[in-house]
Amino acid sequence: MKNINDLPRVSLGVFPTPFYKLESISAKYGKNIWIKRDDMCGVALGGNKVRKLEFLLADAKAQGCDTVFTTGGAQSNHAMLTAACAARLGMQCVLPLKKRGVTEHLGNLILDDIYGAQVKFIDTDRYDDIYAEMDRMSAELAKEGRKAYHIPVGGSTPLGALGYVNCVREFTAQAEEAGVKIGHIVSATGSGGTTAGLLLGAKLYQPGVKVTGMGVDDDPFEEIVPTLAAGAAELLEVPFERTPDDFQMVYHLGQGYAIPNAEDTPYIEELARMEGILLDPVYTGKAW
Repeated sequence: MKNINDLPRVSLGVFPTPFYKLESISAKYGKNIWIKRDDMCGVALGGNKVRKLEFLLADAKAQGCDTVFTTGGAQSNHAMLTAACAARLGMQCVLPLKKRGVTEHLGNLILDDIYGAQVKFIDTDRYDDIYAEMDRMSAELAKEGRKAYHIPVGGSTPLGALGYVNCVREFTAQAEEAGVKIGHIVSATGSGGTTAGLLLGAKLYQPGVKVTGMGVDDDPFEEIVPTLAAGAAELLEVPFERTPDDFQMVYHLGQGYAIPNAEDTPYIEELARMEGILLDPVYTGKAW
């Protein structure tokens, strides 16, 4: 097995992020519920993408790339965080985004501008169309002597998934220090990479612990997540052997991706009012 610390990685986040028990919520529901606060990772508005980008952008730098491309919806958190991290590393960021959702100059689109990203809207429902446009734009940059690195939607590649293998290693140490035995790991699943990293990380550092992904999109994550986890295992040169009930998906899509569910609002408000934690209605709110 390769030591994950020996793989190329740039330092972007402030880690370890806090890991603690939700005392009020745990008391209300009679469960020991702990939270890993990756919203407090110290980059932009935080979130799960930073751990992935530490590995992905290290790969980009190693290949001599000066420009990074990625994509998502118009208000993509992943795209915004890629822009922030690329700027920190002195790289140009180009964001061909789906022309769907809120395309007015609001929210993350303002932040994309602040971080110096170049945004281009693509009128399509297919990411294959966007990847083709990335190839075209990269070819134009190559004529100027520049080199581009492509990150797929959500940064969900085997390399990106290593960010959450490392996260499990991190909170395993925190749990041991707190005297806590973890029984179940749950996260939102929007493109699969985070959940894949949690699945492989659980096998390496929390054997026997079940992983559940809460699907906020309708992609076939039962297939996507294990495939990404297996690819990450190859990078670490470790076996990836499935066991019964090691992983499951529960879908909570509602009317569709990025469309808030009215029934989630009381629970989002409950966590805010009992623990002072804000969730969003697209990912964490639906998972919660």
